[in-house]
Amino acid sequence: MISQLSWKIGGQQGEGVESTDRIFSTALNRLGYYLYGYRHFSSRIKGGHTNNKIRISTNPIRAISDDLDILVAFDQETIDLNAGELRPGGVVVADAKFSPVIPEGIQARLFAVPITAIAEELGTSLMKNMVASGASWALLGLPLEVFNKAVEEEFGRKGPAIVEKNVEAVKRGAEFVLEQAGGPLEEFKLEPADGTQKLFMIGNEAMGLGAIAAGCRLMSAYPITPASEIMEYLIKKLPKFGGTVVQTEDEIAAVTMAIGANYAGVRTMTASAGPGLSLMMEAIGLSGMTETPLVIVDTQRGGPSTGLPTKQEQSDINALIYGTHGEIPKVVVAPSTIEECFYDMVEGFNVAEEYQVPVIIATDLQLSLGKQSCEPLDIESVRINRGKLVTEELPQLEEHRMFKRYEFTEDGVSPRVLPGMKNGIHHVTGVEHDQEGRPSESSINRQKMMDKRMQKMDSIRVKDAVKVNAVDPSAEVLIVAMGSTGGTIEEARARLSKDGIAINHITVRQMHPFPSELIEPHLKAAKTVVVLENNATGQLANLIKQNVGYHDKIRNFLKYDGTPFLPSEVYKACKELN
Repeated sequence: MISQLSWKIGGQQGEGVESTDRIFSTALNRLGYYLYGYRHFSSRIKGGHTNNKIRISTNPIRAISDDLDILVAFDQETIDLNAGELRPGGVVVADAKFSPVIPEGIQARLFAVPITAIAEELGTSLMKNMVASGASWALLGLPLEVFNKAVEEEFGRKGPAIVEKNVEAVKRGAEFVLEQAGGPLEEFKLEPADGTQKLFMIGNEAMGLGAIAAGCRLMSAYPITPASEIMEYLIKKLPKFGGTVVQTEDEIAAVTMAIGANYAGVRTMTASAGPGLSLMMEAIGLSGMTETPLVIVDTQRGGPSTGLPTKQEQSDINALIYGTHGEIPKVVVAPSTIEECFYDMVEGFNVAEEYQVPVIIATDLQLSLGKQSCEPLDIESVRINRGKLVTEELPQLEEHRMFKRYEFTEDGVSPRVLPGMKNGIHHVTGVEHDQEGRPSESSINRQKMMDKRMQKMDSIRVKDAVKVNAVDPSAEVLIVAMGSTGGTIEEARARLSKDGIAINHITVRQMHPFPSELIEPHLKAAKTVVVLENNATGQLANLIKQNVGYHDKIRNFLKYDGTPFLPSEVYKACKELN
């Protein structure tokens, strides 16, 4: 028996690849397995090759696998593009309709199943995904009743007749392949899982849930890959908590609506990707100047322009930090796990109100859309901090005076009131202003106001601003990274440890203001610092050089072909350093 296995299904978009993956992984989750998924899809609604890969394990996992055990193919293109991942002895379950052929040099066993023909016998070729699922599930020797339960839940809203036909499709696929194979394949038989169903979600869903827990009651947004699932999730969930989602006409409207709603006292967010973030830059400056809380999620993808909208990249770092005109205080945080996506949303809303600044939560496509098992979320630990929001009655104002909304204070954070509060009247403008908000071009006032706003940056440190994954005094190499790469690095590090090679690893989670004092000791202790990131110019490495130094120690490890790092790639790169 084996402790883990990798399964992939591929075909043309619109053939049911996504729903097959969803049902397959849901059934595995019911059995208690840990899962980690990766979606490869084209930037079009229908057509173009797509595949979904699931890694299944009896132990926690946070990375895609280097190789592949079972490939389910709806067309020859799927075999041609993905067969190279198959390990020797791997299996291909393919539709006999296209006369599948395994490329020369690939040591894999082929099961040609009349997937489409069986589905058509049952009434429609649309059910071919269930035939294929039944075939691959049966090869693993897993209980069919668990899979059928997932099928019932997927198609239950369409009525019992549709459920019955899909269950029959699963059964027919299982029976055909088992007859071909002579029963389940012993080499692919998984060790039993612990039976405990895990939380299983994508990062976008975790961020949506985190926003709800943080008290967010309005999301204004415009759809864009890979951020749209946040909006889709909140459309379903926010009304249950008295909130709503507004789909705006563009990203400019989305961010300005969020600023207005936050000014009115409603915790509001927006979410986008690189192109949308570019459109929001002027308004982010308005948030900084008016000291209005604002929370934005940026789900990084391949750029520039439309670029690779459905592929992995971490190339927005410079834009996140330096994109706005002028100088304003802002916070940029990059979660690295599904759990952190949840907790960082809560902290993001708190920081935005405590310091009255824009907060950007930066994920990447793999973290945003990669579905994976995660630890139970501690809802009870959530605390709401609204900062210096004034709730008690304000004193009567002197004649011709207004509330000092932008009062000079020791920490740079001024008291904040909501519109309509008695004696809280003040002026709000995007131009430079005095303590009451009146426009001012005084050079003395300008310097004091700039100092007041920028002073906030001195004390902002989010929880686990630098996440220390491994510190071994004997290690000479330190890997520094961000976002979804953490699990991949940890897996490679475990392999290196078996080879007697010690590697240290830290994750930078607070990108701005940069936590130099937390990173510096790790850089100082290392002989070589490898900065691993999905971009072409080493943006994180440059950020470290700019804020901490150690230029002579830093080596770039870059990948910008649209695919995530594999554990084997990190392993090989580190092996070559020793």
